[in-house]
Order: sequence, then C-alpha cells, then structure tokens
Amino acid sequence: MSLYDIPLRTLSGEATSLAAHRDRTVLVVNVASQCGLTPQYAGLERLHKQFADRGFTVLGVPCNQFGGQEPGSSEEIATFCSATYGVTFPLLEKIDVNGPDRHPLYAELTQVADADGAAGDVQWNFEKFLISPRGEVTRFRPATDPESPELVAAVEAALGA
Repeated sequence: MSLYDIPLRTLSGEATSLAAHRDRTVLVVNVASQCGLTPQYAGLERLHKQFADRGFTVLGVPCNQFGGQEPGSSEEIATFCSATYGVTFPLLEKIDVNGPDRHPLYAELTQVADADGAAGDVQWNFEKFLISPRGEVTRFRPATDPESPELVAAVEAALGA
C-alpha cells in the first residue's frame, strides 16, 4: 500500500488521505499541546506559510502517547492550535504512532531511517517526516527545529525536485 492510499481522518472527523497532497511536499509531524517542544508549532506555521505557495504543507498529527501531553478533544486541540499559535496547516485526528495500535501511516513512516541510520519507533512528540512529491521520505527527530538549516534545505530540495 502506498502512503497516499492510507485512510486518514481530519481533526474534524472527515475522511482524507495523503492523496489530497499527492503533488505537494508534506511535512508530517506528531504534535502535542502540553510538551516542552510545543513551541515548535510557531516554527511549523512559519515554515508552512513560507513555502505553501510553492506546494508545501505541514500536516499535524496529534498524539497522546508521550507523557499524556495531548489529552484534549479534537475541539480543544483545534482551539489551542489556532488561538495559541495561529495554526493554519491541516491537523489530523489524534492517533497512536507507536505500539500495537500504531496507525498504518506510522507503520510505514517509522520504517524510514533518520540521518544516523536509525529507524523504528517515534522517539517523542514533534518527530518529522518530510514526504517529497515522488513519495520519498526523510526523517527528522523531535529536537530538530522546524526552521533549522537542514530541514529548510530538505524542504527546498523536495520542492525543487
């Protein structure tokens, strides 16, 4: 199964998939509202706005598996993201990214190794997977700032591909 064929749901419960973004570069990020890395929302939003007109989308995926740091309902998550960080990029429903109930999207994404050659489980909130328009995936660990030179360069390379 292609990444683009995996059924997903928006934060408001509507059916979707990555096929809606097939010709775009997409940064999939598992997000949380009560994490030390939550301020990355601001950088993700700036990155989204900076490259949106060139075919780039950030896609936030709420997850409550790391320290219970995303306990809210879909409505609470949407309100927090909008009111606190002005988030305009799409958000999906809250899912599991690790373990026996890992969502099929993350079953595929976690097979990709990071820059150090390590694949496997998501380490924490705000792990990032950059998907090029050709479906190639590049993995960035949680501590990688959304506006870091290496991530911005990877976005620009994917957009230019």
